[in-house]
Amino acid sequence: MPRLLSQSTLAASLRSTSTRSISTSAPPRATAVAARSVGQLSNKSLLSNLPRSAAPFATSARIMSGHAGVGKGEDNARPPPDQVLQDIADYVHNYKIDSKVAYETARLCLLDSLGCAMEALRFPSAANVCGPVVPGTVVPNGARVIGTNYELDPIRAAFNNGALIRWLDFNDTWLAAEWGHPSDNIGSILSVADWISRTNIANGKKPLTVQDVLTAAIQAHEIQGCLALENSFNRVGLDHVVLVKVASAAVVSKLIGNTLDQTVDVVSQAFIDGQSLRTYRHAPNAGSRKSWAAGDACSRAVNLALLVQKGEQGYNSVLTAKTWGFYDVLFKGKEFKFQRPYGSYVMENVLFKLVPAEFHSQTAIEGAITLHGRMQKNSKTSDDIKSVRIKTQEAAVRIISKSGKLNNYADRDHSLQYITAMGLINGKLDPEDYSDEVAKNPKIDELRAKMTVEEEPRYTTDYLDPELRSIGNTVDVTFNDGTSDSVALDYPVGHTRRRDEAKPLIKSKLQKHLKGFFPEARQSEIVALLEDHEKLTKLPANEFVDLWVRDQ
Repeated sequence: MPRLLSQSTLAASLRSTSTRSISTSAPPRATAVAARSVGQLSNKSLLSNLPRSAAPFATSARIMSGHAGVGKGEDNARPPPDQVLQDIADYVHNYKIDSKVAYETARLCLLDSLGCAMEALRFPSAANVCGPVVPGTVVPNGARVIGTNYELDPIRAAFNNGALIRWLDFNDTWLAAEWGHPSDNIGSILSVADWISRTNIANGKKPLTVQDVLTAAIQAHEIQGCLALENSFNRVGLDHVVLVKVASAAVVSKLIGNTLDQTVDVVSQAFIDGQSLRTYRHAPNAGSRKSWAAGDACSRAVNLALLVQKGEQGYNSVLTAKTWGFYDVLFKGKEFKFQRPYGSYVMENVLFKLVPAEFHSQTAIEGAITLHGRMQKNSKTSDDIKSVRIKTQEAAVRIISKSGKLNNYADRDHSLQYITAMGLINGKLDPEDYSDEVAKNPKIDELRAKMTVEEEPRYTTDYLDPELRSIGNTVDVTFNDGTSDSVALDYPVGHTRRRDEAKPLIKSKLQKHLKGFFPEARQSEIVALLEDHEKLTKLPANEFVDLWVRDQ
């Protein structure tokens, strides 16, 4: 099991100062990120590399920004960049990804995510947030929006594509101390790669390839996922899209040609940006903003990267500055902890969704569908159910266990009871099952009223174990005739432990999402890329995107 870094160890790392010069014209520091994680170098060894010019800087993480004393102003000595910022930039610019599993998984992830974007366009609420700010605007060499004919600037395109990928809560998932959906970052990555490629071609230069897109996706997954492993943003009321913004900012900075030093500045800007509250994800305020929040984060990341490219400065102690930094203002004075160095772990272990339900409920809906089949064999329906007992992880109890009226689509797709009820009643769950029309079925609320939800301590423990990463649920059903049945699952079909089982289901999911949007020949061409890694990776990014756009 990887060594968990203590706060004291991390603080030692954060207290270290960098050999990176404050001048943006200085050559970037070359660091072998793969060889160490934050805190694995001693404070003494780091300080031994400190340049003389940095000697006047304070080295304490908690006093870097100085403090006011009697008769004195704040210390205005500019500190070196926080170590967290440097490690992210070093990883993006210097680390070579050589994991075949990571690239193969990234291929599945890219195609699955864009399939989710296509499916979202069937819903008017998703289509309504798309398009240019000013209707009719067409940007020369603009980035395309999946499933549409829009040609937009990369900032607005990132919003569009990010919102569509996330809209149905059907793309990939990462569960740890913080939750999230790392493929949200594809909204920014693909938009920028497409825009750069079209611009390059117009200027007689080479386009980026899908290989570049996959590399950036692996990196974004890793940054978001590693930050999420030990740091709970939801515990302080912040939404996980802060990590989409940070990860996208870093990889987009590299894609547009920024230096390592500029990427440090871009990441600092992402942290200093106002962060989204989780208000829109929880009762009694759950609403559709949760569906476009990732798109918003993607667009902000691209905007910040472009601003820094034009000369906008960074903020070195954005995390550690006393009183004014991220830790003190938004993280209750706590510093980030890290479980492992950046590599390709997250992409290799990311979770695929094969049912459109919040991921903490995936084994519950899978169990409910299994129970529905058994009920049918015994000539039973949901009317024969006396009670349902759901045992789950603490995280599920906290975020998706809901009683009372469910007001909208967003409420329902984040209700463990609603999701389980649909599986028991119908033996399936589709995106349209969260609609107002389907929700009018009185059997749903009748069955919800018969449910209890409780934490199963083992599920919570295994959920947090980095060697297991399970998402367990048990669904116990008691019938009116006194009989009972139960299904318990630790790992959903989208888990890395069931990856081979999931691959044909990912293909079927993509085929379903493409149906009706493109001619059959185009659909077949896209689906074939699921299994043709070499062909996919050699495609110019703009030609790959062209496969997904429509003339009207």
